[in-house]
Amino acid sequence: MENAETVSLTLAQRLHFDIYGFVLLENVLTTDEVARMKDALHRMKADPDLESKRVYTHTRGEHHILLGNLVEYDPALLEYAAHPKLVPLVEEVVGGKVRLEETEAIINSRDPEADIEELHKRRYNPTGFHRGTQHGWGTYMEQSKFHCIFVKTLTYLTDVGPDDGGTCFIPGSHRLTWDREEMIEAALSDDKLIHQVEATAGSVLLFPESLIHSTTAIRSDKERTILVAGYTPPMVREWPGNEISSEFVETLPEDIKPLISGSDSWRWQRRY
Repeated sequence: MENAETVSLTLAQRLHFDIYGFVLLENVLTTDEVARMKDALHRMKADPDLESKRVYTHTRGEHHILLGNLVEYDPALLEYAAHPKLVPLVEEVVGGKVRLEETEAIINSRDPEADIEELHKRRYNPTGFHRGTQHGWGTYMEQSKFHCIFVKTLTYLTDVGPDDGGTCFIPGSHRLTWDREEMIEAALSDDKLIHQVEATAGSVLLFPESLIHSTTAIRSDKERTILVAGYTPPMVREWPGNEISSEFVETLPEDIKPLISGSDSWRWQRRY
């Protein structure tokens, strides 16, 4: 892996993250990486024997599938979870060394039952705002900068334009102690309070789970493929269903074993 000291957010990127709760890192993955990761996910989608390979799935009809616990399935997906251009950035905003908490992917297209005219009446069509932690627990300030102990990287493996189901956020919600439902109600009443991401394949969103976020309904005829990894300090448990087998951990290079297994536990190496 690259030396973590050589990879960091720029001052502008860190300020954007602190103010808005996310930063889009453009063209991080190479064309080859995007192709290999996308190919692995589509092979996984077509695989009839995923359960025996420790992968879980959730579907919403034929147009939407979520795949989870991915790193044992294909080397390209392990490479993403341990990517040397991404893990140091996660550690920067978590505030210390991290472990892999979850890996998921979504392959989806427009809901065939969706009313296109209704979708076009709104600028944004979030399908379900949510967050995994909130400001006051799971977040903290250190040396005047915002940190969160649950952070995600979301990578676009397809180009995503305004009609292609880009992730959307309520910017600034990562640092607010407002009632969550009240913030969601306010944002849905005024599109100016929502930001929907547009990105090219290979670009990566970095955001804390205290930020309220949602997938948006697809209005175009394009298929969307995204790949997500979640990270926490090593003493935090993985998301249920994302347990990595000890047999697989033993095959890993020594430098990424703690990242994938969480074996550092309470021996948390802080950045401060």
